Amino acid sequence: MSSLPSRILQSTFDFGSNSSESVVRTIFDSVGIEIGGQKKHDIRVRDPRFYSRILRDGSMGFGESYMAGWWDTDALDETLVKLGRADVNTVMRQNWQMIPQALKARLLNMQRGDNAFDVAERHYDLGNELYTAMLDDRMVYTCGYWRNSDDLDSAQEAKLDLVCRKIGLCEGMSVLDLGCGWGSFAKFAAERYGAKVTGVTISKEQVELGRHRCAGLPVDIRLQDYRDVTGSYDAVISIGIMEHVGAKNYRTYVKLVDSCLAPDGVAFVHTIAGNRSRRDIEPWIHKYIFPNAVLPTIAQLGAALEGTFVLEDVHNFGPDYDRTLMAWDKNFRAAWPQLKARYDERFFRMWRYYLCMSAAGFRSRQLQLYQLVLTRIGTPQRDFRLS
Repeated sequence: MSSLPSRILQSTFDFGSNSSESVVRTIFDSVGIEIGGQKKHDIRVRDPRFYSRILRDGSMGFGESYMAGWWDTDALDETLVKLGRADVNTVMRQNWQMIPQALKARLLNMQRGDNAFDVAERHYDLGNELYTAMLDDRMVYTCGYWRNSDDLDSAQEAKLDLVCRKIGLCEGMSVLDLGCGWGSFAKFAAERYGAKVTGVTISKEQVELGRHRCAGLPVDIRLQDYRDVTGSYDAVISIGIMEHVGAKNYRTYVKLVDSCLAPDGVAFVHTIAGNRSRRDIEPWIHKYIFPNAVLPTIAQLGAALEGTFVLEDVHNFGPDYDRTLMAWDKNFRAAWPQLKARYDERFFRMWRYYLCMSAAGFRSRQLQLYQLVLTRIGTPQRDFRLS
């Protein structure tokens, strides 16, 4: 379950023999984090309730106590990396708050009906001002490609161009962009390659700004669930929607792509992925950032593709997401003097915890970033190896 010694795991649940503080200190000491220490990644506890809260509520309590200001650190990302590399979050997830979430995910389809729109209302519609300040000039809210880039703007343009080249984009081609965000790919593909792009998103804020940004281009951005899309396209892509599809719906997604793809067309998926198949996500992320999200694995996606698509190319550049997230964190902190008129201090700490927690996931290799290129069975093969 974890790389921590068994005696540490046992002490996490043995409240009778140790005080809450001593147990927590032992756990953190074992991964190189000293409470009250002098290193940047060490923790300063500002409220003694922190100790019992961690033991009672695990990873949820750890995140919420940071939001409340009960503890702090000079290098939040590095603190979370050390915990991630030791897989302490696996230990801290073993608490009662996981039970109802896990049962709901197993028994219900949490990404259908009204649930499908929860993430738009609670995350993507937080305000375009926030995302404009945090993201690059093109407003790309997915991983950049940093191989030959030194800044966020060029890394995101490189990623968009990589997608276009992987699907063999040419002038006049039609592309369906599932989960199009603010139209960043659509705008780039139309301007640089002369493509015609239809994008769908469930976020009203994204539709409004995306249409404005793509005005005058052969781009159609719609407020629509991906399952309701019809038509025929030379390429069907998604850059960051699979995290919201859910394990019960991977096959539905594949069938939708198949129904919308022209003969000899190319499909493309860009997604965060986990190392273990799950039906739910870390509880703090579910509650505060991405409700009903779940990270797929290569095994789950492969099973969904079976019999319909050939997997032509797989490219993992997860470490680039670490760099992207830290660039977002830098932009967010720089913009906070202007943003704090709309968002409070608790939101600031929540958002930084989200960005640094995500970066730590990629830096500790708990998270991956995959790009998949797909063609139908029987489609002549061409060279997709551009990475």
